[in-house]
Amino acid sequence: MLFEIKAEIPAMRANATDELLLEHAMENWSVLEDVIVKRAWLVGICADEHEARAQWSALAPLLAAAGVEPTAPPIERALADADWRDSYKAHFHAWQFGCLHWVPVWEREKFTLPPGDAVLWLDPGLAFGTGNHETTRLCVERLVTLAKQRGTTGRLIDAGCGSGILALSAALLGFGRVVGFDNDPEAIRISEENAALNGLAGRVHFLVADLVTGLANEVGTADVLLANIQADVLMRFAPGLVSAVAPGGTLVLSGILAQENGQVRGGFEALTRGWTIDARIMGEWSDVVLTRPR
Repeated sequence: MLFEIKAEIPAMRANATDELLLEHAMENWSVLEDVIVKRAWLVGICADEHEARAQWSALAPLLAAAGVEPTAPPIERALADADWRDSYKAHFHAWQFGCLHWVPVWEREKFTLPPGDAVLWLDPGLAFGTGNHETTRLCVERLVTLAKQRGTTGRLIDAGCGSGILALSAALLGFGRVVGFDNDPEAIRISEENAALNGLAGRVHFLVADLVTGLANEVGTADVLLANIQADVLMRFAPGLVSAVAPGGTLVLSGILAQENGQVRGGFEALTRGWTIDARIMGEWSDVVLTRPR
């Protein structure tokens, strides 16, 4: 039997909590967000009750120091080994933008796809990359709009692909030359699993790389470059991201807190004189989109 500890946290502190877990390498803990109802939870899956409570005791003061205060005492429960993945189902919802649908795979039997539309099935066990986060939604909405307005010819690159949701969505929309890379080998494994789940194995070239190595051979080649990465990383690697965009191409930046948008926008504007620029805010998050002249 596995053991779960689950505590609701303020939705606006989800990102800070996620960064804390990453900083302390607490891989069996994750943050679940439901942007539809604007709620978030911190969830830990441990081998037994003793380990779970010990980890919570260690984690609680770290949360307090980071300004994260659970809205209620944590809920504890035993989980059968085969059932823990199902605990994520309540937080993932099917959603749609334009002709593309993102649907939990457990709804496959009852879901009816409208004629002419496409669907990306999502694994219910994944704690990220489901589209239930504003940063992902901002990107996929831009992607669907670009495909409708400009077509799907050319090369698309998903920098920091995570679960592969953006790259695979691009393949479903009809982009024929799609590359996705991430510096986490586990992310690439998950991306390839999701490709197989959707009958897209081989349609996207996934590889392990960081922003330096991933873009090293892509100078001037991306007709669409998606980078859903936190703002400080985007700023640090801005020159490489800008240089990878082909003439007439578009750079979509997400993972940017709304209050950071002006700083990110200003930094990229300084490198892209003559490019058109746009930005949107969705909840606590925002994007910046830059298009290079032909």
